[in-house]
Amino acid sequence: MAKQYSPTAVEKSWYAWWESSGYFGADPASSKPPFVIVLPPPNVTGALHIGHALAVAIEDAIIRWRRMSGYNALWVPGVDHAGIATQVVVEKKLMRERNLTRHDLGREEFVSEVLKWKGEYGGTILNQLRRLAASLDWSRECFTMDKPRSKAVTEAFVRLHEQGLIYRDYRLVNWDCTLRTAISDIEVDYLEIKEETMLKVPGYNTTVQFGVLISFSYPLEEGLGEIIVATTRIETMLGDTAIAVHPEDNRYKHLHGRYAIHPFNGRKLKIICDAELVDPTFGTGAVKITPAHDPNDFEVGKRHNLEFINIFTDDGKINSNGGAQFEGLPRFTARVAVIDALKAKGLYKETKKNEMSLGVCSRTNDVVEPMIKPQWFVNCNTMAKAGLDAVRSKRIEIIPQQYEQDWYRWLENIRDWCVSRQLWWGHRVPAWYVTLEDDKVENLGSDNDRWIVARNETEANLEAQQKYHGKKFHLHQDPDVLDTWFSSGLFPLTVLGWPDDTADLKAFYPTSVLETGLDILFFWVARMVMMGMQLGGDVPFQKVYLHPIIRDAHGRKMSKSLGNVIDPLDVINGKSLEGLLRRLEEGNLDPNELRIAKEGGEKDFPDGIAECGTDALRFALISYTSQSDRINLDIKRVVGYRQWCNKLWNAIRFAMGKLGNHYTPPATISVTTMPPICKWILSVLNKAIGKTVTSLEAYKFSDATSAIYSWWQYQLCDVFIEAIKPYFFNDSQEFESARAGCRDALWFCLDTGLRLLHPFMPYVTEELWQRLPQPKDSCQKDTIMLSEYPSLVMEWTDDNLENEIDIALDTVNKLRSLKPTTDTNERRPAFALCRGQEIAATIQCYQSLVVSLSSISSLKILTENDEAPPDSATAVVNKDLSVYLQLQGALNAEVELEKLRKKREEIQKLQHALSQKMEASGYKEKAPQNVQVEDMKKLTGLLEQLEIISEAENRLGATTGNN
Repeated sequence: MAKQYSPTAVEKSWYAWWESSGYFGADPASSKPPFVIVLPPPNVTGALHIGHALAVAIEDAIIRWRRMSGYNALWVPGVDHAGIATQVVVEKKLMRERNLTRHDLGREEFVSEVLKWKGEYGGTILNQLRRLAASLDWSRECFTMDKPRSKAVTEAFVRLHEQGLIYRDYRLVNWDCTLRTAISDIEVDYLEIKEETMLKVPGYNTTVQFGVLISFSYPLEEGLGEIIVATTRIETMLGDTAIAVHPEDNRYKHLHGRYAIHPFNGRKLKIICDAELVDPTFGTGAVKITPAHDPNDFEVGKRHNLEFINIFTDDGKINSNGGAQFEGLPRFTARVAVIDALKAKGLYKETKKNEMSLGVCSRTNDVVEPMIKPQWFVNCNTMAKAGLDAVRSKRIEIIPQQYEQDWYRWLENIRDWCVSRQLWWGHRVPAWYVTLEDDKVENLGSDNDRWIVARNETEANLEAQQKYHGKKFHLHQDPDVLDTWFSSGLFPLTVLGWPDDTADLKAFYPTSVLETGLDILFFWVARMVMMGMQLGGDVPFQKVYLHPIIRDAHGRKMSKSLGNVIDPLDVINGKSLEGLLRRLEEGNLDPNELRIAKEGGEKDFPDGIAECGTDALRFALISYTSQSDRINLDIKRVVGYRQWCNKLWNAIRFAMGKLGNHYTPPATISVTTMPPICKWILSVLNKAIGKTVTSLEAYKFSDATSAIYSWWQYQLCDVFIEAIKPYFFNDSQEFESARAGCRDALWFCLDTGLRLLHPFMPYVTEELWQRLPQPKDSCQKDTIMLSEYPSLVMEWTDDNLENEIDIALDTVNKLRSLKPTTDTNERRPAFALCRGQEIAATIQCYQSLVVSLSSISSLKILTENDEAPPDSATAVVNKDLSVYLQLQGALNAEVELEKLRKKREEIQKLQHALSQKMEASGYKEKAPQNVQVEDMKKLTGLLEQLEIISEAENRLGATTGNN
């Protein structure tokens, strides 16, 4: 074995062997119970980030654990086409490299460009998944736009339409004027604006004013005066069709049913008295109503049969409906022009600051425009009820449980889902519009009754022939594509072959657990549940585990523009600062974003990122999951686990030397004849196994990593390996039996410990496990990943022995703490003051262990009748045991008194807390008798320790004259 652990050397070849050996595969005909995870498909737009690495680390740990525990474990890989995200990236690339828009290229050529991008970056993603040791069944790899998935998406749309759940209607949608498409709620970020703020908006050379409330007046008909309204979006007044007045407003309530006159187009605006329509925060008593551009006004417009006037073109310019003097102006240029025009007519009143929440597109940073558009919608009401019932009845369990309330809140208030997008990259909507030969005006899409939904054009043609029998017609497929969440919402079904009745679908649906980020609980998880239950007849998964969101070490959201996005491969391989900055230059950032990102990268990683390896990265990420909703990732912690891998490496190197070339481990061991330290290490190993398995079953992954780490580090390496070294100092026959027991215990520890650790650190555990000698005639697996996951061995448990050795180890720690920091090598005599025969017998039994681990020259046992040794530092182990270390001239009484003072404070805090608990109202009546007895024992013990500390303080005080 190499003297040092090298991640590169260890990780370079195992994955290819695992994959080529077929170890990741699952068989639908297997008699083993199935355990299935579907990998949340990463976007094809680029490389995986550290958040993906967290998901992969958790999911692979689960799947490896289940596979080793006898399950038919299937983990299905896939990649998402990511409609908007991919289109934005490729459009930016075209503009940057060729100064072309997608419209310059045309639809077909643009889609070809996207496919080239997918070919390049899809490969990057798959390579990263392999580097992360993801044991995915690659034979089932899929892409949301491959032929089977595309067929399934079409089938789902057709079936939902046949069931009356998909319909076409004019509704308000979130519209992105840069992309010229509707976008989903998840793609809208909200800026909280507290006061007047000037913001940069894409497509404008000057900043745009937000965070103000503008008041202006509308003249009333017949010269009856004016009515004052206020708005945060003055440009939308060009689309006003009514004014709402509060019924209790004495200034305006008498105007109900009258009209105001629009100053720019002469439109008559009906005045409506309706308490529900007026937002009292405006304080004007009247508000303008723009049904086509305001979500609240949309419902008002329907309720009062108002006219819906759309004043914007798809790219955000004023159209002819907005008035001739403003037509063609971009919306925020029109904002200034409208104010100037109002001032010219004497209708402008005032501008004052106003808090507001501004929606911007997360892809383009453009201000989202509510627009009324004909779109395809999914009616979610019945499906949402099924999703609510599934969680309430525990058919689906959400972990952590706190997010159940979010689930209920969202699904109870669900709105119909707009699933059409005005993009070119995605699944084309399987709907055709029929135009008849005798149509006077060919206004495509204007009549909702003319749409035919079908699986293909042939089917649509047949249906049109039946519907318009004997008439000549033309079919025009909807140019829109479906929301990416529609296809990804079907993923647990489609990856297993739906709509076909496949063996995989029968064997593996519903899947076992969905592991994903808590930020997409609604946008993806809920939609999978709704569509899975509606189309698949059952919940798509039995559990949902939501992992925390990763932020940088400062708690900031990871963003390319901040330069703090971390590529997992950079942590695995290491990356110089120059390399990190070069990566930023090769990205899609504009010059200003690039400057900010570089500054952030230089600040966070002045020396670059050290090589850590996959195992250390995975273990660190999983250990972070105790932080419930966010992880502030510090790369130094990953480096620490890489150093720990070296500790494991050295433990195996030591073992190989002590086991010898001819050692053959027994198939089973009997602990009865082993030295106590061997019985102890197997007993605490048993506890670690139990804690790990119960933590995994409860999805408390950081508790599992903590149990494993603590056993390897603090019990095996720090205690057991050090404790057995004296048995191997020579070949004395006196210790031959003990040596044999130590070898067997050591081998069982290493074999079991590596299997316990394997799901979290697959590479180093495979490397080290393969080096261990194997028992003769055993049914040994070829790989650790198919060997059995450790389970409890009841005969290894020995609680009494653990308690005794815990006392010995506490004694060791106290003696170590007494050593002067400058006195690292000198061995000094020590003393154990035992108050009682039982504690004296325990220390006597483990005397040699304490001497060895404490690096002292000797340990003499004292009774209460013995004088405390002079020139000694002292520490209290417990109420029955104190230890002394003779410093012979090196004693600093002031330092020792300070240690005792701190110990006194620590015990006094415990005593105070326990006393408060015992004196609390109702304690004697409600606390079980056994608890009261135990609490009294603890309190007595704490008081006795305080007495011991007082004695030690008095003795030390005497030496300094401060008594």
